[in-house]
Amino acid sequence: MSEAVVPHKVEDRGSRASPGWFRRALDSDLFYSFRRSRITMIAAGVTLLFFLLAIFASVLAVQNPFDPAQLQLLNSRISPLWTADGQSPFLLGTDEQGRDVFSAILYGLRISLFVGVLGVLFSGALGILLGLTAGYFGGAVDGLIMRIADVQLSFPAILIALLINGIAKSVLGNRLDEMSMLGVLVLAIGLSFWVQYARTVRGSVMVEKNKDYVAAAQLIGLPAPVIMLRHVLPNTMGPILVIATINLALAIITEATLSFLGSGMPETMPSLGTLIRIGNNYLFAGEWWIVAFPGLALAALILSINLLGDWLRDALNPKLR
Repeated sequence: MSEAVVPHKVEDRGSRASPGWFRRALDSDLFYSFRRSRITMIAAGVTLLFFLLAIFASVLAVQNPFDPAQLQLLNSRISPLWTADGQSPFLLGTDEQGRDVFSAILYGLRISLFVGVLGVLFSGALGILLGLTAGYFGGAVDGLIMRIADVQLSFPAILIALLINGIAKSVLGNRLDEMSMLGVLVLAIGLSFWVQYARTVRGSVMVEKNKDYVAAAQLIGLPAPVIMLRHVLPNTMGPILVIATINLALAIITEATLSFLGSGMPETMPSLGTLIRIGNNYLFAGEWWIVAFPGLALAALILSINLLGDWLRDALNPKLR
C-alpha cells in the first residue's frame, strides 16, 4: 500500500526573515546606552520637540510674523498672557511691531535650525571630501590641505564667519535679500567648521588605507573615489556623527551671534539671534519678555543638542563600553 504523499508547506522567507534593521537597532549597544541615560532621553525629547515646532510653525503660530499685513501696532508691547496686562491670543506677549513673540520664536526657530543643519551638512561634506583626499593620497596634497587647515585653526570660527559675511555683503550689495542672506550664512558657517571633519577623517583614513580590504580593492582595480567612498568612509562615520552633532549647536550659536551683531538675518525675517537683538533694546524699558523667551528657547535648544553630542561621543567610544 502506497503511502500518501504529504505536501510540504513552503515557508515564505519574507515572513520569517531575520529581524530587520529596526529590531537590530533596538538590540544594539547604542540604544541600550540611550535607554540607560535619562538626561539623554530628555535632551532627545527636547530636541525633537524643537524640530517639530519649527516644522509645524505655520500651523501652531497665531500669526505669520514675516507678513507685515498681519501685524498691528495697536497690539505692540503687550505683556504675556498670565500677567495683569496680558491679552489673548498672545501667550508670550508681543514686541514693538505687534508681532506675537510665540509666533516669532517658532518662525525664528525654523530659520536657526535651517541655517544650522545646512551649515553642518555643507561643512561636513567639504571636510569629509578634503579629509579623504588628504589621507588617501598623502604627499603634497596632504601637506597643502593640512597647512590650509592649520592656518584656519589659528583664527576663531566667528571671525572667519564675519569675514565671509562681510565679503558677501560688499560684493552683492543691495542685491542681498533675505533668501540670499540665508545662503551667505550657510556658506560662512560651512567654511568655518570644515577643518574638524577634515582632520578627523584624514587620521582615520591613514589608518584604514593600510588594511587588507583596501589592498584587495586596489588589487581588483577599483578606482580611488570608489574605494574612498564605498569602503573607507563607512569606517570613519562614528567620529563624524559626533562632530556633526556638536557642530550643529556651534552652527546655531554662530548664526545667532552673527544676527545679534547685525550681520545675520534681517528684522523682516528674524532668527532667534535677531529676536534677541531686537528684544535687547527694550530690556531696560520693562518689556523683558521680548528678549527673555527667545533667549530661553535658544539656550534650551543648544543645551539639549550638546547633551546629545556628549552622550554620542561616550557611547561610540569603545574604551568606555
